[in-house]
Amino acid sequence: MTTQTVDHSKETKSVVRYLRISPRKVRLVVNTVRYKPVSQAFLVLSSLKKKAARMVEKGLKSAYSNAKVKGLDQSKLWVSEIKADGGPTFKRFMSRSMGRADQILKRTTHLTIVLKEGEKIFGEPSLPPSEGGKAKQEKPKQEKQAKAKKEKKEKAAEKAG
Repeated sequence: MTTQTVDHSKETKSVVRYLRISPRKVRLVVNTVRYKPVSQAFLVLSSLKKKAARMVEKGLKSAYSNAKVKGLDQSKLWVSEIKADGGPTFKRFMSRSMGRADQILKRTTHLTIVLKEGEKIFGEPSLPPSEGGKAKQEKPKQEKQAKAKKEKKEKAAEKAG
């Protein structure tokens, strides 16, 4: 039987508890940043238009600050573990017709983020391929259109002349 030793000195943890949002909504955001370098994770979170993204970003900042305090190399940090677990559920009732009542469950979330120091140094993230590639593709397309217009004008001039 082999035992694996884990070096906990190269990781930091941040736990944000009792977030007033359901775990299902937070997991959508959490899955986008899992296993990414911290710099890229911040970029992804800042571009998402979700309430959960702001909450995850806050937790990630806390874990990042913990890493600074521990003296870890910020350029090598990556999100090794991130999970959104269910917290306590607030139960509320909404009155309905004929004297009935429906139960409303207001769910809470416990968010856990673990950052590890990797082997590779992660630089500043570059533009996503969709944005960077789009600008490069538009130029040849415009050139082709301009060339086609020029040829049409030449043909029209030949016919007229």
